[in-house]
Amino acid sequence: MKKTEVYILSGFLGSGKTTLLKELLLHEKAEGRKVAVLMNEFGDISIDSNEVDEDIPLKELLGGCVCCTIQDKLEGQLQSLLIEEKPDVIYLETTGAAHPVETMDSILSPLFADRLCMKGIITVVDGKLWLDRKKMSPSVQQLLIEQVRHGNMLLINKQDQLTEEEKARITFELQSINPQAFTLLTSYSKLPFQRLKGMVMQFANDTVKTTIQTLQLSSFVYPFQHTISAEKFEAFLKELPDTIYRIKGYIQFHQNKYPDLFQYSYGMPLMMREDMKMPLNLVFIGEDVNWKEMKDKLDML
Repeated sequence: MKKTEVYILSGFLGSGKTTLLKELLLHEKAEGRKVAVLMNEFGDISIDSNEVDEDIPLKELLGGCVCCTIQDKLEGQLQSLLIEEKPDVIYLETTGAAHPVETMDSILSPLFADRLCMKGIITVVDGKLWLDRKKMSPSVQQLLIEQVRHGNMLLINKQDQLTEEEKARITFELQSINPQAFTLLTSYSKLPFQRLKGMVMQFANDTVKTTIQTLQLSSFVYPFQHTISAEKFEAFLKELPDTIYRIKGYIQFHQNKYPDLFQYSYGMPLMMREDMKMPLNLVFIGEDVNWKEMKDKLDML
């Protein structure tokens, strides 16, 4: 089954994400691929959606952040896009306040995660804003760092406003935070499109592969073929590394008629009983995880 590629466009407010989206849509159109766009705005009226051509399927997520208040809405919008439009690629433009881990967690629903190929997170950094970040609140400073730390490609945007010394300083600082990412100085979010096409962060054929770099944040979907032992699953959870940030999905224990909805967030597991058959998929999100080893352990449950 052909999977739909997904790219997350991350970065603080006003950094140039919408300009980047327009640039990417032009390239995709030239390649003849079917594109869909998800746009997340904090307010109830989307300004940026006016920038997207009418012939491109667009779903808007208004009135909240994709990673907290409107997760359920995102799941519904994504599912309808996959069923109705069957796009080759989906671009999700997040609000400037979105955290990359939470955003990826929202996208990877166990209902359809096996139909998506998570290609990567492109973080757009406003060069001047980065230099002045110490003037902002501690929480905003931390968010800017998190967006950089989890990006697979970092665009230092608005380079035309920077001196050569400032460009070198920002590049050094970003690469110190995230040495694995491909870092590029840009104006108007213009980037070499083929660099983007080479990104792969999906677990495939027992390896995590990429033609750009070893990506830190990555995801893995495990489909269970049968019921499992509750005791073995509990032991499996106790051995999880700290770099597993999220797990969610459906598992069915031997003694139960229906699956349980299982959620795990930064070390805290939560189980809820379902009263209907659900796809037995578990979605994992982590950093620097050996997914081959994880798969082997799950095979033994």
